Amino acid sequence: MLALRGSLRRLSQALVHQVCSSFTTGHRQQEGTLYEFCTYYLKPANVEEFLYNFKKNVHLRTAHSELVGYWTVGFGGRINTVFHIWKYDNFAHRAAVYKALAKDEDWQEQFLIPNLPLIDKQESEITYLVPWCKIGTPPKEGVYELATFLMKPGGPALWGEAFQRAVNAHADQGYIKLIGVFHAEYGLLNRVHVLWWNESADSRAAGRHWSHEDPRVVAAVRESVSYLESQQNTFLIPTSFSPLK
Repeated sequence: MLALRGSLRRLSQALVHQVCSSFTTGHRQQEGTLYEFCTYYLKPANVEEFLYNFKKNVHLRTAHSELVGYWTVGFGGRINTVFHIWKYDNFAHRAAVYKALAKDEDWQEQFLIPNLPLIDKQESEITYLVPWCKIGTPPKEGVYELATFLMKPGGPALWGEAFQRAVNAHADQGYIKLIGVFHAEYGLLNRVHVLWWNESADSRAAGRHWSHEDPRVVAAVRESVSYLESQQNTFLIPTSFSPLK
């Protein structure tokens, strides 16, 4: 009997490990790559000046780390806002970059110090790509949508499979182009961001209409929303200097 209990306990532990390693942090921690979501809330009168100054000095910043994308908020969120994503190899890399920026006199004098007064508030969130997703490449210039989901506590081990099916149901049917799925590590936990690309706001609206009538998408979404607390969709317009356009 003791031997049987021991075997069952080991089997249970193995199953738990298998589930958690598929949907939690194992893959991400091994790779280490993280993505910092930066949101700057600008004073209304200063948006154009801030963007002009960043465009002029963007090379000073990208000399230190990779810029994934840079957008302004069109609607669905607070306007006069810029949103950008930076890629780092790991936390040590991010710390080294910020240390180098603090010593970069050109960056400090030409951009940071003159433009800090233009920023009303800023936020930073550390995220990882989910294990089943890689950064996509848009087929041409377009617009973006950041869909932010607050899921029920429990993490991807609880809702990961259902969420993955819902995202892939939209992407696989061609209603919208998937760019990336990011799981928050520092910030509001149990939050997942899905970055989509579309040719235009109107093509996005048409695709959304058709997806709502697709039984495959409807079934996948119905399963996923049982784990959903809230959702916000933000329409993003890429800047001229954004790598993702």
